[in-house]
Amino acid sequence: MPQEFKRQYREILEQYTQRQTEHNLYEGQNFSRQLIQKNISPEEVISIHKASLEELMPELPNNVWHSFDLLIEVMIRYGLALKEHQTLIKKQENFRMEMELASNVQQTLLKTKVPEMNSLDIGMISVPAKEMNGDYTHFLNDDTTVGIAVADVIGKGIPAALCMSMIKYGMDSLNGAETEPIVVLDVINRIVEKSVSDSMFISMFYGTYDTSTSVFTYASAGHEPPLFYCAKSNSFSELQAKGLLLGVIPNVKYEQHSISLGKDDFVVMMTDGVTECRSKEGFIDQKTVMDIIESVRDQSAQDMVEYVFHKLEELQEFEQRDDFTLVIFKKK
Repeated sequence: MPQEFKRQYREILEQYTQRQTEHNLYEGQNFSRQLIQKNISPEEVISIHKASLEELMPELPNNVWHSFDLLIEVMIRYGLALKEHQTLIKKQENFRMEMELASNVQQTLLKTKVPEMNSLDIGMISVPAKEMNGDYTHFLNDDTTVGIAVADVIGKGIPAALCMSMIKYGMDSLNGAETEPIVVLDVINRIVEKSVSDSMFISMFYGTYDTSTSVFTYASAGHEPPLFYCAKSNSFSELQAKGLLLGVIPNVKYEQHSISLGKDDFVVMMTDGVTECRSKEGFIDQKTVMDIIESVRDQSAQDMVEYVFHKLEELQEFEQRDDFTLVIFKKK
């Protein structure tokens, strides 16, 4: 401990014991900044205080001086705990910065553009529960056909983001939007099975819509079944298609089905962040989700997905527990 610090503190203490002014306190605050800059420990500060008092007030009883010895021991342990706490905070801050960087990279690499198609209105929203998004959407399109992949990694964080990069790699290798859904899933499944850890599994839905025939063709790899809304009957139904999760085994037979869309019909594709929303009373049932969607069936597809998200967010008291992805194909 430099003698200059001891001398300076003794002067501040002497002035404060004599006057107790705001200026004296301000000088003490400034002095504490110097101590922090020089990395002076709490127990050293107490030692300075004790030594200064011995010079200024030598008549204090012995039990007072003994109390400072106890305080020094307490501060030694406190100082060690404080350093550990500060180190942990720094590590957490570094981790947060790394996650933000990884999230930005993920958004850039996996970004997809919602296509504009004649006779088809498309809406899409994807909101991660945390920094990294475990959901993934990807569009393929040409003049008459649009393809949509909606995937969900069983897992979170950076490992899930790496899985998504495998899906993007597979989607980029396809010949175009006209590729049949069962072929798409077969290609992605083979890539995932070879490239991703056995502990990571991915559910995925893939569908194509042909604007020339108004036919929606789809297949699923263990994903949430989409909802089909028929405007003529004002009713919902599930689009079921059997298929194993991606990455389990290399050779999987997927089911492929088709459905024709009439005017104002729409298909709602989603991840389990939509179907497994929870309020304080429990899970929000499918009927409630259908009612919310139906209440805005006359709006644009983008307005619909945004309304559904905000309504379910409200029902969950703004506590989003899972990644939320919703895509709507609506025939104009």
